[in-house]
Amino acid sequence: MKKIAGVLIISLLSACASQTTQPTDVEDRSTGADSSYGADSSALGSGGTGFHPLNDPNSILSQRSVYYDFDSYTVKNEYRPLVIAHAQYLRDNPNAQVILQGNTDDRGSREYNLALGQRRADGVKNIMTLSGARASQIESVSLGEEKPRAYGSGESAWSENRRTDILYRGE
Repeated sequence: MKKIAGVLIISLLSACASQTTQPTDVEDRSTGADSSYGADSSALGSGGTGFHPLNDPNSILSQRSVYYDFDSYTVKNEYRPLVIAHAQYLRDNPNAQVILQGNTDDRGSREYNLALGQRRADGVKNIMTLSGARASQIESVSLGEEKPRAYGSGESAWSENRRTDILYRGE
């Protein structure tokens, strides 16, 4: 905030010193590391919270996981708005890229789980590309059962592990 106030004061003093001086454009870097996506948070509708929309807890874009039923790779209707919102973000930010990581619970063979994880990640990718994201912005990979979010044997642990995670490059 002090930097912005300092820049404003310097700009005002410069304007008063000479009427023939053209104003200088000032680059706002207040959004920090997220500037690599080519847009600041105000342009992306952060709601004035000061957060980049990918990290704003009030934004659907802060949600990064799609969960599945047992032995399924169909994206449930409740997660479609989330996937579409990320697709629209990618469409509006052509420099942004994501990695979709398909995950499974530990039931089934390693090979089966790798294939199922890939189908889950590819299903999310298909919805994103149909919703406006470019395929070149999206990489889909399977982690199978290798990256569990919850440990244990039971539906509560298994349901946490049946997911596709949306990860933005550079985060």
